[in-house]
Amino acid sequence: MKTILNIIWLVLCGLWMCLGYFVAGLVLCITIIGIPFGIAAFRIGVYALWPFGYTTVERRDSGAGSLVGNVLWLVLAGWWLALGHIVTGVALAITIIGIPLAIPNFKLIPLSLMPLGREIVPSDQPFALR
Repeated sequence: MKTILNIIWLVLCGLWMCLGYFVAGLVLCITIIGIPFGIAAFRIGVYALWPFGYTTVERRDSGAGSLVGNVLWLVLAGWWLALGHIVTGVALAITIIGIPLAIPNFKLIPLSLMPLGREIVPSDQPFALR
């Protein structure tokens, strides 16, 4: 079922959202200071391309640096990407068939706003290893 949902997701919204994250990542990688943000954008872009079967967990070793980075991310790219998820999620939720695809779009909004200090892991990975 994950594969079928991922293929439908890829066609309807995954490719566009991934492209948005990759463009943001390229723009952020222009400066040396923006490279960590660009890497985070690429990582989330791959997750936005194929989200079913993966989840995000909070990293326990992230500190104040990730908080400052998240504030910078929110100003530079986060709210644009979150807006893309909102628009895509609402467009998918209009139809009954699109509702299962709108829910992951809405779940990606917090990650697109504050990505630092989060890790993307397979959803079938045991909780003890997270």
